[in-house]
Amino acid sequence: MQSLVDLLSNRRQDVNLDVAALEVAMIEYPEITPDPFVEILDSYAVELSERLSSHADAEEFIDVAGAYMFDELGFTGNQEDYYNPRNSCLNEVVTARIGNPIALSVVYMEIARRLARPVHGIALPGHFFVKYEEGDFKAYIDVFHGGRIVSETECFELASSIVSVPVNDPTYLAPVENRQVIVRMLNNLRAIYLRNREYNKAFEVLSLLLEATPNSGDCYLQRGVVNIELRKFDGAKIDLQRYLILEPMALDRGAVEQQIRVIDQWLSKRKVPEPVT
Repeated sequence: MQSLVDLLSNRRQDVNLDVAALEVAMIEYPEITPDPFVEILDSYAVELSERLSSHADAEEFIDVAGAYMFDELGFTGNQEDYYNPRNSCLNEVVTARIGNPIALSVVYMEIARRLARPVHGIALPGHFFVKYEEGDFKAYIDVFHGGRIVSETECFELASSIVSVPVNDPTYLAPVENRQVIVRMLNNLRAIYLRNREYNKAFEVLSLLLEATPNSGDCYLQRGVVNIELRKFDGAKIDLQRYLILEPMALDRGAVEQQIRVIDQWLSKRKVPEPVT
């Protein structure tokens, strides 16, 4: 996962989105390697290029890409099992051709990148779109819903309906970088793994998020709780102490300090030598 860590920590900016997303998928599928799935994306791009005219403009690209990806290949949003972690795993999405908004958008963006098309991710609260922007032309594409073209107003309306609060800040329509896309994918998995009590995987996700946001008190608090569940009490104590340093005015400070005292008591008992018989 070195490429992923380098991207998240800002040590490298040149990590391709597909490789980073596939390394995220290794949390759920530790046995995979990125290369076979990168090759599948390569083949999709070749097949799409064969369907485009030699001087295809933006509108033709969007029309042909939509017909190829959603009608011919059958990519679709998984609305029935939305919170399945497989929906966030690019290896599964490129083969099963079903996923969540951000993973499907990664497929679309990576096919477009291979064909030198200016397609970028748009990360609204609750939903993820892609945007084709070239010169005076721009179009928002809802990849989760069959690649339909949506207006800016429709982007806001859909996001608002999902998060149940008004969403209308135009800054949300700015393209996001690869690093931001990956952080969003990790946050999705964080919520899923914590909900499912899959603590080993949650630990991996939180550790990666801390590469991207090393001063996130929330991540340290959650990893501390996960460490307790995993009975990694030394690590839990360090994480909870770090949380209190980063969030000195935290409303739950008393409860966290009490938890640290409980951990200290357990650690002191664990370190008492066994009597010699």
